[in-house]
Amino acid sequence: MYNPQLNKHGELQHLLTTEGLPKAHIYSILDTAESFVSIGNREVKKVPLMRGKSVFNLFFENSTRTRTTFEIASKRLSADVINLNIAASSTSKGESLLDTIDNLAAMHADMFVVRHAQSGAPYLIAKHLHDTGQHHVHIVNAGDGRHAHPTQGLLDMYTIRHYKKDFTQLRVAIIGDILHSRVARSDIHALTTLGVPEVRVIGPLTLLPNGLEHMGVRLFTDINEGLKDVDVIITLRLQHERMNGGLLPSAQEFFQSYGLTLERLALAKSDAIVMHPGPMNRGVEIDSTVADGTQAVILPQVTFGIAVRMAVMSILAGN
Repeated sequence: MYNPQLNKHGELQHLLTTEGLPKAHIYSILDTAESFVSIGNREVKKVPLMRGKSVFNLFFENSTRTRTTFEIASKRLSADVINLNIAASSTSKGESLLDTIDNLAAMHADMFVVRHAQSGAPYLIAKHLHDTGQHHVHIVNAGDGRHAHPTQGLLDMYTIRHYKKDFTQLRVAIIGDILHSRVARSDIHALTTLGVPEVRVIGPLTLLPNGLEHMGVRLFTDINEGLKDVDVIITLRLQHERMNGGLLPSAQEFFQSYGLTLERLALAKSDAIVMHPGPMNRGVEIDSTVADGTQAVILPQVTFGIAVRMAVMSILAGN
């Protein structure tokens, strides 16, 4: 069966999703990232692994942090980075997505980092490159619609492994707007692949998508029950920009029912870590005392994110 992520030798050709990504490839990315973490502490924060390669950041949807970390990661690998302001480019003049891709590939692009509001857009590009024989170009999905955000999922796995070492003994809880969260999906697929025995999702029924049980997770609508004895807590922001009215009464009521407070954190194990993909809404999904507390590893996540994105890009470029 054609797997758009792997080439004919079974090597990683694109990173589109954590779903179906073999465990060996996940560990290869995490182990490679380990060797890159220390680069940020050096005086010269560069390695020559992608010298002469061109990375195009194609962000059809706004993002500051993800785009910035991809840009830093590319530059640390010594790649040439081109940021396209898509809103001001040809796609707004009626040029199709694939026309844009063909034109950029003709400029000897080696890698496209793609964020798009439509689920499946990076797959469409990968299939087009495959069908037109442009196998030298690699795609990294930097978030597509509600579907996937694989590098965030992988940096979350890196963070969990850094603090907890072994995936096979953990209870992990994901709280909040699961329905609209591509991060939640990417995390769930990666956690189950890595053998986490219990993944819990916690939220109001209106923000829990149908079919979650088939992904191998336990559903909780009561946060106190869901947080009992967990090792890792991942809080998600409310994605108002993707919501149609009526899903939530108000941000304040959400915080009262599902906000992560010190009292609720005390229900988890005493050494539980608190994660958040950002940007945080303080006082909505997480209380400031928790976000700034000793159990939060939210800023290390950002640091690890650069190393994980370097690992993904260097592995793709190495094929």
